[in-house]
Amino acid sequence: MKDLEIQLENHPGALAKMGEVLASAKVSVEGGGAWIAGNSGTAHFLFEDATKARKVLENNNIKVIKENKILIQRLQQDQPGQLGKITRIMQQAGVNIQVLYSDHDNQLILVVDDYEKGKVVSDNWSKGVYN
Repeated sequence: MKDLEIQLENHPGALAKMGEVLASAKVSVEGGGAWIAGNSGTAHFLFEDATKARKVLENNNIKVIKENKILIQRLQQDQPGQLGKITRIMQQAGVNIQVLYSDHDNQLILVVDDYEKGKVVSDNWSKGVYN
C-alpha cells in the first residue's frame, strides 16, 4: 500500500468528484483524510494499488502531488499514551512525521521524511522493543 498526496480544488464537489472517478475505476480508498489550507485542498489517501489510483486521478485532471511509502503500525488502544510514545521515539530517532492518519482497520499510517530510519522504529515497535 502507498499514500498519495492529492491536490484538490477548494469548492463544493471536488472531493465527490475524486471519490466518483475512483469508484468508476473500481479503486478503493483504504484510509486517509482531506483538509483546506488557504485556497487549496490537500488530501492524503491510502491505496492498495497506488499506481492505478494515480493514473485514474490524473486522467480525470486531479493532480497527484506525490506518492509516498508508508509505515503501518497498530497501537494498543487500551493503553493511554501510545501515540505520544511512538511519535517521541520517532523524534528521538531523527524521524519527522509528515502525515499521520488511520486506515479502515484502525491502524496508524505514517508518512515520514526518512523511511529507512522510520522503518527501524516501526519494526522495533512491532517486536515490543519499546515496552
